[in-house]
Amino acid sequence: MTSLPPIPPSVLPSALPWWHPDAFARRSTALAARGRITRAVRAWFEAEDFAEVETPALQVSPGLEVHLQAFSTELRGPHPDDRRVLHLHTSPEFAMKKLLAAGLPRLFQLAHVFRNGERSATHHPEFSMLEWYRAGAGYTDLMRDCEALVRAACRAGGTDLLRRGEATCDPFGAWEVLSVADAFRRYADVDLLATAPDPLRPDPALLAAEAARIGIRTAPGDTWEDLFFRISLERIEPRLGYGRPTFLADYPVSMAALARAKPGDPRVAERFELYACGVELANAFGELTDPAVQRARFEADMAEKQRLYGERYPLDEEFLDALALMPESAGIALGFDRLVMLVTGAARIEDVLWAPVAAPAVSPASRG
Repeated sequence: MTSLPPIPPSVLPSALPWWHPDAFARRSTALAARGRITRAVRAWFEAEDFAEVETPALQVSPGLEVHLQAFSTELRGPHPDDRRVLHLHTSPEFAMKKLLAAGLPRLFQLAHVFRNGERSATHHPEFSMLEWYRAGAGYTDLMRDCEALVRAACRAGGTDLLRRGEATCDPFGAWEVLSVADAFRRYADVDLLATAPDPLRPDPALLAAEAARIGIRTAPGDTWEDLFFRISLERIEPRLGYGRPTFLADYPVSMAALARAKPGDPRVAERFELYACGVELANAFGELTDPAVQRARFEADMAEKQRLYGERYPLDEEFLDALALMPESAGIALGFDRLVMLVTGAARIEDVLWAPVAAPAVSPASRG
């Protein structure tokens, strides 16, 4: 076997290809922990009597979140005219809910999912998502699942703290549950629900006035959701999950297309996101099972996607049919690579991947 040449001291670690022995050695401890965490997660689900499932990555509809971009391809059959556009899923959600409708009461999947246009220290175009569903459960049941799973991951990784840079988070103590409305009041001094007198059609002018009052940039044509995210990204999300994990719960119903309204307060939905050290780890729902309401929400989201990005994805009609048979349930998607990052203290998502997706080519003009 031909040996690799020695690395000059001037070569920075980030300049090495991922497969170089020195680059791999720097990731080896985190990758060994990843293996132990994977085994611990599967053992936890087995003890809870979940079925592990595998569903196709190629789907009619990749997922209908407004701001997610999918990868698309063409499925060809033996006949030249037998062609169909399919998409790599951004989440295995639709297929897993069909299995709920089929009669599986508890199921989980550790799936590779695909999101175009996403690459950063905590984003990758192909990544691992841990998704699970419980029939007959609510979103508070999923909070307890998260606590147990994150603690199991820490034990497998040999740590009692989650870490991101200098920040730490103790998953073995009490976790915080904070409503979105309370987070806006606490960190941004905004009464969010007052800007949505009609919960399904919140008023962008009211939220724009609040944003301007607290010094957040506004622009003509901002939607209520644009302003929500701008305030959240600047004032709220960077404050979540320090010292202890935070469940950010009870989202405005207009921002929870796949979640049912919360009993007793139709202004908000049974949805939470989990944060640790300022990193979003998971997104959960008390699942919506009304096909007519779900169709209307999907169509509204695709109209917004068309307005913002000039494209829309097809609805999965089989999924809408399956909703009529799906039991009351709760489901959650957790970014598995991000969990490994926090357990190991890795700085970048690529530090916990066995191999990264190739980066886009850089043209001579963009190199300057």
